[in-house]
Amino acid sequence: MNPGDVNLQQLLEQAQLMQQQLVSAQQELNDAQIEGSSGGGLVTAVVNGSGELLELKIDPSVIDAGDPQDTADTIADLVIAAVRDAVRAAADLQQEKLGPLAQGLGGGGLGQLPGF
Repeated sequence: MNPGDVNLQQLLEQAQLMQQQLVSAQQELNDAQIEGSSGGGLVTAVVNGSGELLELKIDPSVIDAGDPQDTADTIADLVIAAVRDAVRAAADLQQEKLGPLAQGLGGGGLGQLPGF
C-alpha cells in the first residue's frame, strides 16, 4: 500500500461509527426539550431539539379584558419572541450535538478525506 492510498476497510469503519454517532445525536435532539421565554417569563415556549413547538404557556396576568385588541397584540408579540428564543436555543443545541460530526468529515464531507 502506498502512503497516499486509502484503506477502504478503515474508511468504512469510520463511516459506520460516524453514522451511529449521528443517529444518537439526532435521537438526543428529538428527546430534548428546550425552553424559551419572553416578557420576563410571561410567555414560555418549549421546543424539541429540532425546533418543533411542543408547549406554549401564557401567564393569565397578560390578559386585560378591558382592552382585548391590545391584549391580543401583546400576546402575539410575546409568543413570537418566546418561540424565537426557544428555536435559537435549539439551534445552539443542534450545533453542539451535530457540529463535531461535521468537523469529523473535515467540515466538507468526503471531499476532505484523503483520496477523494
